Amino acid sequence: MSVPPDLPPPYGGPQPPFQIPPQPQPETKKSKKWPWIAGAVVALLVVAGILGGRDKDDAKTTSAAPSSSALQATTSAVTSRASVAPIVSSPTAAPAPPSSKVAEPTTTTYQASAPVVTPTVAPAPARPQVSSGQRNAVRSAQQYIDMTAFSRSGLIEQLEYEGFSTEDATYAVDNLNADWNKQAALSAEQYLEMTSFSRSGLIEQLEYEGFTSAQAEYGANAVY
Repeated sequence: MSVPPDLPPPYGGPQPPFQIPPQPQPETKKSKKWPWIAGAVVALLVVAGILGGRDKDDAKTTSAAPSSSALQATTSAVTSRASVAPIVSSPTAAPAPPSSKVAEPTTTTYQASAPVVTPTVAPAPARPQVSSGQRNAVRSAQQYIDMTAFSRSGLIEQLEYEGFSTEDATYAVDNLNADWNKQAALSAEQYLEMTSFSRSGLIEQLEYEGFTSAQAEYGANAVY
């Protein structure tokens, strides 16, 4: 089958190669920078004018009135000059000469304490043991004294007559603690009740009974 020549490919004849159509180029606009530059210059001038005015005002104020710090410095300088007095150094004291005296050594005396003396107590003497013969002799001697008057020697003789030993009889009489002056007076009274006696005869009779001369005189004087 024949293809008509006027049909597009692939049915028609060869076609020219494909070409990319050219893109339209954007128009470049020239930027206008001079308005920004002019504005910045104006702003700088305004700021400089403001700062300059303030500096002038500060300079006028500073020149018109003295600063308080300067006044304070001047006042303090005047005050310090007026208050500072000349310092007069006191004379230095001369050192004391060394003492020629030598310190005497101190001596400490210690007093020894007195020794404690403990009093020694002598032990009590042991009581001699009393025998049965001595106890009986004491009992018999007390009975004789209660009945009649006796001298010391007369009572010992009476106990010996009863059979006691001289040692037991003497022990018994000495342990009676009898008042022999009183016994002499009782014996003198008994003699006068039985018979009459002169004073001297009564004294001799009492001495015969075993009383001492002093005891016999005491008994005779007691009844005369």
